[in-house]
Amino acid sequence: MSLKHTYTLIAPFYDAMLARATRAARQRSLAALPTEAGRVLLAGVGTGLDLPHLPAQHHYIGLDLTHAMLRRALSRVGPVDFAPVQGDAQRLPFADGAFDHAVLHLILAVVPHPAACFAEIARIVKPGGSVLVFDKFLRRGQPALVRRLANPLVRRVATRLDVVFEDLLPAAPQLALEHDQPALAGGWFRMIRLRRH
Repeated sequence: MSLKHTYTLIAPFYDAMLARATRAARQRSLAALPTEAGRVLLAGVGTGLDLPHLPAQHHYIGLDLTHAMLRRALSRVGPVDFAPVQGDAQRLPFADGAFDHAVLHLILAVVPHPAACFAEIARIVKPGGSVLVFDKFLRRGQPALVRRLANPLVRRVATRLDVVFEDLLPAAPQLALEHDQPALAGGWFRMIRLRRH
């Protein structure tokens, strides 16, 4: 089953699974967006759980693989300047340096090729821009046997459990790590901020 088909099927249930559990972490992550107005990519916007927490001064493009997710996101737009775009976060349909900032909330552990997604984000963010990441990652050398054993099945349904963030960094050498802190589940979920140089 393709990722697009899977997320079309789970779109109606996605919010019930994630909304309450991730709300506070999303708010904290998005608070790091600069006060100066800019163009921001929400890569993998999903059903729009980030939208109620976005600062109003920016222009947002919300990209998602499925029309079903984008349709649900539109119901949450509120007073922000938001445009939906259907597309693949691993092959972004945008020019180099098209965005001042990018937000990757719960996307790097979902896409089949997270390094390709990370490299694309580095490509479309302008020098000096920021990248905000909130997701679940293994640490290098962490045994996490249950996660690793469950990964072959779970990744077919919705998400990967074996992504090591540090392994993605070589794919985007123009992104420098500025901040990294535990967010949820004893540090399994992390909030990360990077700067494009």
